[in-house]
Amino acid sequence: MSTELTIVTLFPSLLNSNGDAENARVLARRAEWAGASARVVAVEDAAELPDHVDAVVIGSGSDTDLVAARDKLRTLIDELRRWGTEGVPILAIGTGWELLSHGVELAGVAGAPVQSIEGIGILPGRAVPRDVRVTDDLVVKTKFGRLVGFENHARDYNHAEASPLGRVLSGSGNGRDSSQEGVVMGDVFGTHLHGPVLAKNPSFADELLMRMFRRAGAEYSRGERAESVDEIARAARNQIAVRLGLESE
Repeated sequence: MSTELTIVTLFPSLLNSNGDAENARVLARRAEWAGASARVVAVEDAAELPDHVDAVVIGSGSDTDLVAARDKLRTLIDELRRWGTEGVPILAIGTGWELLSHGVELAGVAGAPVQSIEGIGILPGRAVPRDVRVTDDLVVKTKFGRLVGFENHARDYNHAEASPLGRVLSGSGNGRDSSQEGVVMGDVFGTHLHGPVLAKNPSFADELLMRMFRRAGAEYSRGERAESVDEIARAARNQIAVRLGLESE
């Protein structure tokens, strides 16, 4: 019997500024290459949520949409908490990740006080203003390989009492001289890595897929079609690494 997987991308009309919602399609395609049947469901309203969910992707959005996106995520807070305890992988990028934290602080303009937006509290920590926005390549060492992406954020991530996604080799990551990037709590992953990150870093996609397949009672094995695609991604990562003075993979 073929493994059937449903991958949800939440509120992409608000949370897809960098194409990060398309990480869901990366998961679906790689699942298909591994012999599974996979579909992507774009959920813009809680009523559109499918009965069964195998993975969740939350992209990044603009600061002007933070409150609207937060309010939509609140309508699924029970589901997000349940998924996080039932082994459903949740990948949250940029502001999508920040909104899963305890809160997001926005720097005041022209002497105005800092504005604080309450998050939904799925992940520890909070996003706090930086003096200068970070826009550069980010390279991270993780337990499932070196990850490369682009970071573009005006906030650091502070007081993350959970495991980091990895250690920064080049770039800022969570900032505040932490040398860390992202946060991982169980099957919930938050990161600054844009790209989309799973297209640039197949090893990260495969880590999530292994969890999805295992939860579905199946074993994940990278499909033959993935080999040539992964080689292209590896070459692209190496170009960035060499330019930053790092060794090739």
